Amino acid sequence: MKGTLAMHPHNREVRLRTRPTGIPQAEHFEIVQAPTPKPDEGQIVVRNLFLSVEPAMRGWVSSVGNYSEPVPIGGVMRSFAVGRVVESRSPDFVIGDVVTGMFGWQDYAVVEGAKVQRKVDEVDLPISTALGVLGLNGLTAYFALLELGQPRAGETVLVSTAAGAVGSCVGQIAKIKGCRTVGIAGGPDKVELCRTEFGYDVAIDYRAQALDAALKVACPDGVNVYFDNTSGVISDAVLKHLAVGARVIICGTASIASWDPPPMGPRVERHLLVKRARMQGFLIFDYTQRYPEGLQSLTKWVKAGLIRYREDILDGLELAPDSIAGLYRGENLGKRIIRIVPNAA
Repeated sequence: MKGTLAMHPHNREVRLRTRPTGIPQAEHFEIVQAPTPKPDEGQIVVRNLFLSVEPAMRGWVSSVGNYSEPVPIGGVMRSFAVGRVVESRSPDFVIGDVVTGMFGWQDYAVVEGAKVQRKVDEVDLPISTALGVLGLNGLTAYFALLELGQPRAGETVLVSTAAGAVGSCVGQIAKIKGCRTVGIAGGPDKVELCRTEFGYDVAIDYRAQALDAALKVACPDGVNVYFDNTSGVISDAVLKHLAVGARVIICGTASIASWDPPPMGPRVERHLLVKRARMQGFLIFDYTQRYPEGLQSLTKWVKAGLIRYREDILDGLELAPDSIAGLYRGENLGKRIIRIVPNAA
């Protein structure tokens, strides 16, 4: 069905102004006003409602080799977003469809219909969940834990950044599977959130506790599954506590400020050898064809109250440039999202 709704003639775009060498800061971006894009045959125009902020964005703007091409200087900042179709020249989408995909930090995005990740059909849940617990964060937790971690009832699952958008979901899925859960987070507020909101059996504040001693108490029989979102000194401490046959999932490296690896550091080989453990990296894009499977389970668990979530919503596109740095400052409690349409829900 073809059609259009009234649109603003101008499109605000957050563009990459200069390339950062570490964590991107506000000064690395600029907000530019451009004409609202027009679709060609087979394309749609999406009015973005919510924009996602991910720790992985640091890698997306880095000049060092990564799993995706870096955002070019002067290009719109790459990001997941959820919005409504306001113009359609595609037979697969009608005006008013809510869709999600890699639409970028901007008011309007013109995209090929095939580039839409999915239509959002969960009308009884907030639209914003399509960027968090029912988006790439929830799907990452689901497939990384269940496919790579293979948790079994009674095992101990340890999660770093346990109060974050991915980590909080990992802990709750592990509980659904009958596991004992231990979370590592920074600061009393996040530790309390792990215990009271996300149901961790034990939560450790790595800023206030000696991590090695705390892990010894929390995991007396060792760690069976370690869901690693940080790398660095936290993971160095955890490796000593792996159980025989442990599975280590590398999902993020948030503690490493630069993508250039340090010249020397703790070695993992002896731990993996002696404990017959397995360490494997994870990227959600390897599971694209299985998203519907994961979403079905996640939606069921959210509606049943088995998975709870938190959102850290910033209001206004002008807050986007500093939002990634804010993640690494630890400001957010829950999934960080930017709402760019007032009263969007």
